[in-house]
Formats: sequence, C-alpha cells, structure tokens
Amino acid sequence: MSSIFSVGQVNTYIKQMFQQDFMMNRIFVRGEVSNCKYHSSGHIYFSLKDDSGTIACVMFAGNRRGLAFRMKDGDKVVAGGSVNVYERDGRYQLYAKDIKLEGAGILYERFLALKAELEEMGMFASEYKQPIPAYVKRLGVVTAPTGAAIQDIRNISYRRNPYIQIILYPALVQGEGAKESIAAGIEALDRIHPDVIIVGRGGGSIEDLWAFNEEVVARAIFNCSTPVISAVGHETDTTIADFAADLRAPTPSAAAELAVSDIRSILNQMDDYKKHLQYSMQNRILLSRRRMESYETRWRYLSPQNQILEKRQRLLEMDDRLRQRMDRVLMDRKYRLQMYIRQMKGLSPLDKLDRGFSYVQAESGTALTKISQAHIGDQVKIQVSDGEIGARVESITPLNRETTPEQ
Repeated sequence: MSSIFSVGQVNTYIKQMFQQDFMMNRIFVRGEVSNCKYHSSGHIYFSLKDDSGTIACVMFAGNRRGLAFRMKDGDKVVAGGSVNVYERDGRYQLYAKDIKLEGAGILYERFLALKAELEEMGMFASEYKQPIPAYVKRLGVVTAPTGAAIQDIRNISYRRNPYIQIILYPALVQGEGAKESIAAGIEALDRIHPDVIIVGRGGGSIEDLWAFNEEVVARAIFNCSTPVISAVGHETDTTIADFAADLRAPTPSAAAELAVSDIRSILNQMDDYKKHLQYSMQNRILLSRRRMESYETRWRYLSPQNQILEKRQRLLEMDDRLRQRMDRVLMDRKYRLQMYIRQMKGLSPLDKLDRGFSYVQAESGTALTKISQAHIGDQVKIQVSDGEIGARVESITPLNRETTPEQ
C-alpha cells in the first residue's frame, strides 16, 4: 500500500517546494486588480487577473511603503514579491512587497539595480554630502524653462528674498536627450559657481521622471563642487538624483524654501539682535557708571584731602567733647569748692567775730579758753571784728553748768 500523508504534510511539502524555487522567491506579476480590500490591520488583500487566470495576493502592512498610490479595482499593475503556500487554506498566493502601475515594473528593476551599484561605489555616502549655505545670493536652477517647477521656484525665492539672483539653465527633463541635457546643465552652472544648484522638475510617472534615474545625471551631481538640491516630482517620488544630491527636497517649492533664506525673518532676527545688543550695552554702561560712582566715592573717602578733613572733623569733635567734659569737671569742682567755702566759713573765727563773738588772748599771745589760764590783774587782748581791745582781768567767775536760767 502506498504512503499516506496528512493534509498539513502535503501543504508543508508544497510550501517547501515554493521556498526552494528561486524564481518563486523573486517574481514580478502583471495583471488587473480585483477584489481589493484594505484591512483595518493595514494589510491589503486583492487578486490579479488576466485573460488566462487569477492569483490571490496580499501586501502586509510592513510593506506598504512599497506602494506609492491608492490601489483600486481595475488598476493595471506589476506586483513584485514571492509566491508561497498559505498552509491553513492549502492555497498559494503572491506575497507582494512592491506594486507599481503597469509599465513601471521593468524600470523599477533598473532603478533598484543602478541604485545598488552606485551605492556600492560610495556615491551616496554621507561623508561626500556638502552643507547648504545659510545665505544664498546666487541660485542656479536646472529644469524646464516653461514648466511649473521654475515658476514655483521663482515665486517662492523672490518672496523670501527679492534680491536673490536666479540663473536658469533650460534643460530637457523628459524624453530623448533629457539625461544629457540635465548633466550638461549641472556642469555649466558649476563652472560659474553659484551658491546652490536646484535640479528637478514637477511630478509625473516613473517614465516621465526616468531621466533623473540615469547614471550620467547621478555622476554629474556627485562631481559637482557646488551643493546640489534635488527636487524631482512629488513627495512620494524618489529618484537616483535624490540619493546623489547633497540634499533632497520633496518638491521644487520645498527646494526653494530650503535654499533661500527668508530675508524678512533674517531682518526680524537682526532687529531682535539689535534690541538685545542695545539692552546689553545700556546695562553694561549702567553697571560701569555705578562702578565708577562707587570708585569715585571710595576715592573721595580714601583721598588724603578727605582723610585730613575727616581727621580734622574728628579732632574738632574730640575737642568739643573734651571742652564739654572739662566744663562739667570744672563746674563740679567749682560746686564742691563752694561747698567747702561754705563749710570753712562756718568754722572761720572771723566769721564768728562778725556775728558778735570775740577772741581773747593772754599777753603772751596764747588763746584763753579756760578760767584757769587767767589770773586777776593779767593783761589780755580781746580780738573783735574790726580790731583789738586791751584789757585787764578784774574778776574770774566760774560757770555753773547745773544752774538753769529762770523761766
């Protein structure tokens, strides 16, 4: 009896066959889109059909960057990806990673091949990129003379800076001879040394933009000593020129904004700088003036003349204080002296004589203070307030202290 396999084993075997087939892992399929559904998860489910059949397809959300347009039923497209088996349903389908409208598939393959080749040669390396000058006076433009791109560049450039000089090289940007014309324009403008060169055109299909995917244009940009801004197509369009240029702009209008500084904002910024400088200078002058006034005050205080005046003033103040103190001391001494004088007057014999008392002396000059010092017949001297009286002792009567006067 022959071997028996499960459904899962058969599906797995077929899936392995697809995975081992090199052609199935990198394939481009042309067809008409049908049953196109955008899932809430971000995945896109659709079918490709032609007169001979239909194939189921899916583009996962992670590969959506490979889709530059909104796909819908009826579109003629070329889908690139791999064919494999979805084991659960047992059916094969195309897992799309890149989808282009019909006619762009072969060109896109050429684009990827040239991009890989030039990238390997180092033509897209960041170390070769030149900075875009901040202030551009002369702007070179390589584009069609009658297209919308040059009009957008002129309008925006003159609006941002009315004094800028725009040098246009009228190049072919589409069809036979376009790549040579673009390369020649870059080289011609590079010889007159503008500040920046814008290379680009308006939007279109991949066929319309193909001149900017040519190696000769990429080499002209790479060899250009002037900084180059690429501005090809719309924001979703990417060309080899974008990778080779020093800066990529999504549109020609954006390129003009990147290249030309807005003079109004510069003037406003300069006004701000001027105000800030004036404010800083005024503050600096004010601080310097205050510092000078401080130095002047210190100098006046520390100057010899001021020191002399200050010391003189201090001496005068000290002299006043000394005089006041001396006056207080003298007044105090004078008061005390008056007190002593009054006390001495109370003890002075002359003062007592003035009040009716007298001073008696023996003839020898000794004071007679007791009756025992005198004898009957002795000559005595009696001192009164205005002179001396000579007298003789006639009688001596002792004082009886126990006798009291009659009341």
